[in-house]
Amino acid sequence: MSGDAPLFVGLMSGTSVDAIDSALVRCRHEGVEVLATHQHTIPLEIKQKIAAISHSGADEIERMGILDRELGLLFAQATMRLLAAADVPPEQVKAIGSHGQTIRHRPPSAAPDNMASFTLQIGDPNTIAEVTGITTVADFRRRDIAAGGEGAPLAPAFHAAVLAKPGVNRAIVNIGGIANASILTGTELQMGFDTGPGNTLLDHWICRHKGEPFDRDGAWSASGRVHRGLLEQLIRHPYFQRTGPRSTGKEVFNLAWLDSVLDELADIPAQDVQATLLELTTSSIANAISDCPYAIAEIYICGGGCHNTHMMASLSAQLAPATVASTAQLGMDPDWVEAATFAWLAHRTLEGLAGNAEVVTGATGARVLGGVYWGAT
Repeated sequence: MSGDAPLFVGLMSGTSVDAIDSALVRCRHEGVEVLATHQHTIPLEIKQKIAAISHSGADEIERMGILDRELGLLFAQATMRLLAAADVPPEQVKAIGSHGQTIRHRPPSAAPDNMASFTLQIGDPNTIAEVTGITTVADFRRRDIAAGGEGAPLAPAFHAAVLAKPGVNRAIVNIGGIANASILTGTELQMGFDTGPGNTLLDHWICRHKGEPFDRDGAWSASGRVHRGLLEQLIRHPYFQRTGPRSTGKEVFNLAWLDSVLDELADIPAQDVQATLLELTTSSIANAISDCPYAIAEIYICGGGCHNTHMMASLSAQLAPATVASTAQLGMDPDWVEAATFAWLAHRTLEGLAGNAEVVTGATGARVLGGVYWGAT
């Protein structure tokens, strides 16, 4: 790839709120090259503020305004750490693409009418542009919502541009807090959707019972047994019956929902609940892929879930004879696909090119996404 192609930084903080992922990416119309990466710690106090503001409560505007600025500064610091480690001066970066931190997601499929639908990401892009001096593109999701779309997932367009192969039917599955899938037939993006919970329920359950942030290698899940009665109750959630464009979030799949289901059942050992939650994630992914009207030969996983060996084994068993592997097999580190996505989306925005895919989000058409916040001149 030509060395004179522009440089972009992609910033991503997802549902899990585990860290800010930042990637230095060289972008061209025909592809991307990830040059450097950095994972920036989110302080515990900030994580707690994000968790609190993600639910209705007192003094929300005041708390959100302060947190918006704090996160903007944190995203800016993540960028500067990335560039320092890569020995790249800020003036060589054309733009930053910042996803921000989602604190509320109410897509049309979850709202009574289109005007009631919205999505909200914070992490003030004005602060990012001011501190770094780099033009920042942010607020990618709301234009798609305004056009009648779900505002999510946005990664499928990137998956089609970078990870598709002519003549091969593939699914690219990102397993973060929420899981999403892109269905590719050759170079054509046919479908894309959130499949349901990824790691969010697993992470919260193990944190509650063992004080650990995640289930390393799925070891705790593997120690339990799937409770079929619980799984049947969980999979009855109306979200899993939806077809077509759809998206979801922690507003739907959270511990309060899980507790309400568990209250209707006899006591279940905590490790068996964990095993069942992993089965919920993998079965909802496998069902969604199997139900699509295309024969998928290859499934590639990115996001934190690809490091969960028990989860990967479960997916392989449920999706056979299709092959299941990490996107590393395609030359794309699974930990940095989402950050690279938002670098690519920033590139699209500055080129005046659409970033959404209406077959995925259900928007009335292709739209240039995001607002542009100019850096130092």
